[in-house]
Amino acid sequence: MPGQRSRRSSQGERRGAAEPPAAGRRKRKPQKSRKKKALLWTGGVMAFVVVAGSAGAYALYQKLNGNIDAIDVGDAGSKNVVTDGPMNILIIGTDKRTGKGNEGYGDKGSEGHADTTILFHVSEDRTNATAMSIPRDLVTEIPECETKNEDGTTTVIPGTANERFNTSLGQNGRNPGCTMQTVENITGLKPDHFMMVDFNAVKALTSAVGGVKVCMAKPIDDPKSHLKLPEGESKVEGEQALALLRTRDSFGNRSDLDRIKVQQQFLGSMIREMKSSDTLTNPKKLYKLADAATKALTVDTAIGDAQKLMTLAQEIGKVDTKNISFLTMPVIDNPAEPKPITVVVDPVKGEQLFAMMRSDTSLTEVKQKEKAAKGKQAALLKGPKAEAADVRVDVLNGGEIPGAAGSTVNWLQNVQGVPKSTNKANAPEKIKKTTLEYAPNQADQARALAEMMGLPATAMKQGTTDAEGLEAMVLTLGADFKGAGQLITGPAKPPKDIEKASADKAVCAQ
Repeated sequence: MPGQRSRRSSQGERRGAAEPPAAGRRKRKPQKSRKKKALLWTGGVMAFVVVAGSAGAYALYQKLNGNIDAIDVGDAGSKNVVTDGPMNILIIGTDKRTGKGNEGYGDKGSEGHADTTILFHVSEDRTNATAMSIPRDLVTEIPECETKNEDGTTTVIPGTANERFNTSLGQNGRNPGCTMQTVENITGLKPDHFMMVDFNAVKALTSAVGGVKVCMAKPIDDPKSHLKLPEGESKVEGEQALALLRTRDSFGNRSDLDRIKVQQQFLGSMIREMKSSDTLTNPKKLYKLADAATKALTVDTAIGDAQKLMTLAQEIGKVDTKNISFLTMPVIDNPAEPKPITVVVDPVKGEQLFAMMRSDTSLTEVKQKEKAAKGKQAALLKGPKAEAADVRVDVLNGGEIPGAAGSTVNWLQNVQGVPKSTNKANAPEKIKKTTLEYAPNQADQARALAEMMGLPATAMKQGTTDAEGLEAMVLTLGADFKGAGQLITGPAKPPKDIEKASADKAVCAQ
């Protein structure tokens, strides 16, 4: 990791923590009308926002700023702290064993892999967010990536096919930037920033917040993780919280997918605890939480100081807790294995969900937006659709991906069975949104192509006069086009059988 001012020393020591000054503190009574907000693992940074308004704010800023570790991920992330549109933040929990009390977990000396990974998508209007867990045992392609060395040089790490997702970090020198690029390669969603925590972070954060409430549908006694919990509600922190997040043998069919469900339930409870009035009105607890959170985090350099993290925290904190949905990336058993122990992306449901997230469609109860999107899309597809072989379309590239028109025509012809599609190369100018221009007597062809490509209602541009002879429709790909075979926009509702959990509701782990 590049040396940085006020960062951890090579031995991992930190400057001593002083108690926050008591003088000048004012307890503000929470407004009843204020909605609860949430920020996943970085909820402690919101504590800094409150603490920074107290006496001695400059000293606190310097102290907390010195806690944070940062890694340069180059072009893998965004250079801006906050983007105007939707934001994607990759939350990475590693299985790195370093630190006091972690030697007994096995795999001593491991660099740490992407053991628990969540893509946190925040909507453009900040009304909702989707937290999608990515299974560690997902088999996928790890693309080529670059890492920055301490001396300023760059190392290119070759890509590999058919690898477990968790090896996108730690394996062959890969850093979180490689994990960010792997996520983008899978979903078409580019992470703007990453936040990474390890075993110590789980223990420190849960202790700082005074424990996290959990609920078990049955008593738990797992000798492997040393987890013992009674049926019903209880509080966990420190080693016990880590054991809960690591156990596979206590829930469901003992798979990583069932463990993910428990992790999501735990995170939802942790969010509620971090944003509770008991935390927000307790200066000492706030300080401990802010100190623990900034010590726990490793982030990209674009958000690598307390001021930038505070700015990001305030932006994400606009999302109401009830409008944060937890879900797991849709997967199926790996067909390449006789007795599958790994999974691959569900080719249908996965792309539908990714398309929804790319088009910033809410998965929560933000009804007005969902109803409008559903109504427009239903009206668009209503009516007869032409057979794929009868669809005539000229494809132009007005987006950012070189060769997009050619790759789309290849996909249309060989995958969708549209032989009358033609590559017309680059459009006269770049456009932000994909458009399909068609004549009234080509409406059946337009509906067929819209369904294949997931074109939104806003993309459809019907002319006033009928087409003559063999005249083709004109499809111009825009900046919203992410690749051949990737839907431009998803359905108004998530695929069937996608299990969702809300950060605002407590659920007992099965």
